[in-house]
Amino acid sequence: MEPPMQDEVPFDERPVAEVMSTVLYAVTEDEGVLAAWEHLERSGRRHLPVVRADGRCTGLLDRADLAVACAAPATALSGTTVNDLPQGRRPAVVHPGDTLHRAAVVLTVAGVDALVVTGDRGRLVGLVTASDLVAAFTGRQPARRTVAPEGPQEQPCLLLPRFPPHRPERRTGVP
Repeated sequence: MEPPMQDEVPFDERPVAEVMSTVLYAVTEDEGVLAAWEHLERSGRRHLPVVRADGRCTGLLDRADLAVACAAPATALSGTTVNDLPQGRRPAVVHPGDTLHRAAVVLTVAGVDALVVTGDRGRLVGLVTASDLVAAFTGRQPARRTVAPEGPQEQPCLLLPRFPPHRPERRTGVP
């Protein structure tokens, strides 16, 4: 193994912007729970940011938590919105310029496996997961990120269209 170069930034001091995903599917607070599940199912992702019309992130839904919510009787689900789910509120947050060490600490302290990355005004600019950190640590590129901007910048992430296309292989259905 070669020793690191003198001018190379240590892994834990690199900015979150280098490993965060910036191409995301997201839902609004008033989206139905079943529609949110469909977003996750079609995209194959494990996390779904919840955003307001102004782009501010108000929550982060996890696939497992959403599956539990969808296990409720159909009559209860018909009027349930994403905003009604407690786990969709107050996500753990980091900023693009925060270090990967800080992101790892926040993940650990919050007991979560994904962090919302917001700009100074609380607008969603990305998402970083424990898998992204592990991939970066091992020198592999995370599977679903765009090219990192030059230095930490507050630019909005690309929120993809209403519903992702169907995946060819559906492993699970709506719970």
